[in-house]
Amino acid sequence: MTVVDMARYDSGERKGARPMRQRWKLSGGLLALAVSLSGCGAAEESSPVIVGSLSPLTAAPATTATGQPIADPTLSPAPPVDTYADQPLIDRTEWTDAVDGRRLLVYPTEAGRKDTFPSAGERAWQEVLVDSPDADTPGMRDQFICHWEWARLVRPDKPSWNLEPWRPAVGYQETVNALCNPGGPER
Repeated sequence: MTVVDMARYDSGERKGARPMRQRWKLSGGLLALAVSLSGCGAAEESSPVIVGSLSPLTAAPATTATGQPIADPTLSPAPPVDTYADQPLIDRTEWTDAVDGRRLLVYPTEAGRKDTFPSAGERAWQEVLVDSPDADTPGMRDQFICHWEWARLVRPDKPSWNLEPWRPAVGYQETVNALCNPGGPER
């Protein structure tokens, strides 16, 4: 990308480009999400995990010693078939009381940790609702989808995803911006 192209991109002049402020807000939010999600959950969990930037501007792909590009696993296409369609995605749910209020612990199965088929997240949410029908609120769903899309990538072995009904329903994007925990961090 030339300097002129970068200036056009940064100013939003290029067709479909986001203005620079939006891009930085988005990439900063996603990086903060990755950092925070690495610690979302119980205080005794392991130290944070930090992932690379998710900025739309990317450098040339890394190459092997032979000059072949290294594939980026995060950019792989969705599978054409849900290989986990016949398996449960959620093992169980459990309501607990915490210092902040009620909390629903959602325990994904191994299939739930690995399934990347586009409709799998909604199928998993329906499994949560079968087990805990009182979780059916917009804020809880947004927290769950945020954990499904982001937390399982950052901390794939986290025992449970913690959803709290007392958190405000701010919409999915704001839930992601709040690192899946709108209304403040877990205690």
